[in-house]
Amino acid sequence: MNIFRSLIGKVWHDPNAAEVVKISTGQLYLVRPGNIRSSRECIFNDAMITIRRVPTVEHNFQLVVTRVYEEGDEDLLEDEDETDAERVCLISEELEFHTGVTDGEPTFIWRDLQGDIDELYEFVAIGTNAPTRAFFEMCMYRAMFERKYRRAGDNAVDKELEEFIWQPPTPTKKHATPKKASRGSPPKKRTSAVKSEDDLPKVEPTPESPSASRASSEYEVDPVATYPALLSVPAGLHQWNTDTENFEPWGDAVARIVQDPDDQYSFYLAATLDDARFIGHKVTTDMNQKYSKKIFTVTWNHIDRDGSQTSWVLQFQNLEDFETFQKLLGQCMWESLNRLPYAKVKPEEQRYIESANEDVEMADPEYEDEDDEEEVLDELDPDAGGSDEESDPEEDEDNVPEMFTNGDLNSQLTVGYKNDRSYVLRGNTLGVFSHTNDDQVKYYNSIKKIGTPKGKEFKPKHIMLHDQDSKMVLMNPSEPNSLYSLDLTVGKVVEEWKVHDDISVNAVAPDSKYAPTTREQTLIGVSHNALFRIDPRVSGTKLVESQFKNYATKNAFSGVATTDSGKVAVASSKGDIRLYDSIGKNAKTALPPLGDPIVGVDVTADGRWIIATTKTYLLLIDTLIGEGKYQGSLGFDRSFPATAKPMPRRLQLRGEHVAYMKDEINFSPARFNQGEGQQENAIVTSTGKFVVAWDFTKVKRGQLDKYEIKKYEDHVVQDNFKFGDDKNIIVALSNNVLALNKKGLTRPTRKSLGGGLAGSSNIVNSPW
Repeated sequence: MNIFRSLIGKVWHDPNAAEVVKISTGQLYLVRPGNIRSSRECIFNDAMITIRRVPTVEHNFQLVVTRVYEEGDEDLLEDEDETDAERVCLISEELEFHTGVTDGEPTFIWRDLQGDIDELYEFVAIGTNAPTRAFFEMCMYRAMFERKYRRAGDNAVDKELEEFIWQPPTPTKKHATPKKASRGSPPKKRTSAVKSEDDLPKVEPTPESPSASRASSEYEVDPVATYPALLSVPAGLHQWNTDTENFEPWGDAVARIVQDPDDQYSFYLAATLDDARFIGHKVTTDMNQKYSKKIFTVTWNHIDRDGSQTSWVLQFQNLEDFETFQKLLGQCMWESLNRLPYAKVKPEEQRYIESANEDVEMADPEYEDEDDEEEVLDELDPDAGGSDEESDPEEDEDNVPEMFTNGDLNSQLTVGYKNDRSYVLRGNTLGVFSHTNDDQVKYYNSIKKIGTPKGKEFKPKHIMLHDQDSKMVLMNPSEPNSLYSLDLTVGKVVEEWKVHDDISVNAVAPDSKYAPTTREQTLIGVSHNALFRIDPRVSGTKLVESQFKNYATKNAFSGVATTDSGKVAVASSKGDIRLYDSIGKNAKTALPPLGDPIVGVDVTADGRWIIATTKTYLLLIDTLIGEGKYQGSLGFDRSFPATAKPMPRRLQLRGEHVAYMKDEINFSPARFNQGEGQQENAIVTSTGKFVVAWDFTKVKRGQLDKYEIKKYEDHVVQDNFKFGDDKNIIVALSNNVLALNKKGLTRPTRKSLGGGLAGSSNIVNSPW
């Protein structure tokens, strides 16, 4: 290795060289040793491999494989590019990097840390000579050394670098590349403005500390208090008092973001007061964090040991401290969710991710001239002013007969398009409810013992109306490669549609938003890594090969929705969203993940707005391209300019409201109201015992936290607007089904969130 030391020294310390070493010719493969069907799949037929320094984090490097295009091919990407031309991973010993030979050509092999445990990347370095291969290999070992020991490798001896040479497993091991035990990494250095750790007060919490009596969320002896800080700034600390209905000041504190020294992706939001009281709350998606640039505050929730929620506020002294804290907390949240360095994210994607947390009103010329009838309320006294509206008389909650259900609860709801019916799934029984003239729902009948055409019963995991409400498409969890057609006129499953022998169906959607009102037969389906059309009329398997887009990597697609014209939005459990103008091509727009899994997606009929549901917030995205060559087009039809990605907006519950609700937030898939020729003006979802609705007109004017709620005594499974009606919501509870007029929703207050129901309620167990 000594022969390369002088050469490495020249390239390693060149301040103008972002790349340490590059091999310009090769091919990238994804290797799945356990998969007989596709054990070796070509990802990039022409590619180059690079070791690239991470400019924002010292002693960190990336292994980057980039697709290479022939001259002139780049122009074709204008309509087809979906930012899928690179594979990037942080260089560490967990990659188990090693070399090999394939068909006489040298290869570099490393683990796909985002795939299954036995999946590997293999770069075939075509035509590369032995010295170049050895030089690249030594640079990899040095990058591993510097990351592990957080110091330059100039003086590292060969023995120290040899520590990182991969050793093949012994014959007794079953896997060719067993996963190593994870090693903790020291905290990463940050380049943001960080005050010296010496400025922090020394904290030695004890069981008698005042913190133990002030909040149940504090530790008696808290190791988090000793964790090194990535950032520390002064701020005022407040906690929501559910009795006085105000944020109670705790006093001046030092607000910190700290990192677990044994887990580089584990962070805590901490605050230390002058009298040694201390809080340390783990950074998770359940924090429900919200920022106010107007008064320099960050609000969040914390789940206490008894499962209850508390709400907290830090108020910073100036805009600089607030923005620095906001940005770093957002980066730490992203890293904890994705378990990847934030520095790996491209700058234009970082802007998209960070904009989701910004406290900025959504400018829409359509609403700029309207008067805002809402008062501007003090952020630290959110329920000041106004009064509760009296709700309509309680809905009829005893309108269905009890029946034997083998202990199953309601699990899914779908609202009819054509026949004034709603359908609720309970185990393998489908309850049918009619919509009455007085805007209520009434039990009609049941389809029991749902099963395959051969008579094998199953409990569907998803249902969707089809063919003018004459059929219902069912997904059978034990037969993921098939769909089942339930004929609602005869009350039984009449067909099995085998989609593909090797492709399972994760989610389905109609061909277009209002296709269920027509005789359209085709459907849209997604697997974990493919988008395709399903045509039940063709012989054999039903997947249309000419309209099939398959991805080499695991994209974890989780939901799909269509516009009125048949454009397609696909979301994933990784948190990203892809927009397609047609099936079989690359996405026109690929929006990067914030990190939270998306559990549901809906889109307005015209394709202008997308609402994606995560566990603790809804993500609203305007697909209109606001500048550049394709200004005025939608992201379904053209790619956003790299410097002008859309600015997603989070719809979430206020922290103090969550404190009254007691249970953690867990949203059901949100939906726009819908109806042919109607404008979407409302969004509805549910969490726990609550139905939650946003006025979409106000949301587009920037009022993101102006929502109304309705509490029930039973868990809300799912809710949706009656088709063609923006006033009435069909609600499926665990043990009942009912209709809710929007007038029955009220402004969230202590009474409406934590108190008893207005009026009478006799829900005990009224299953249909």
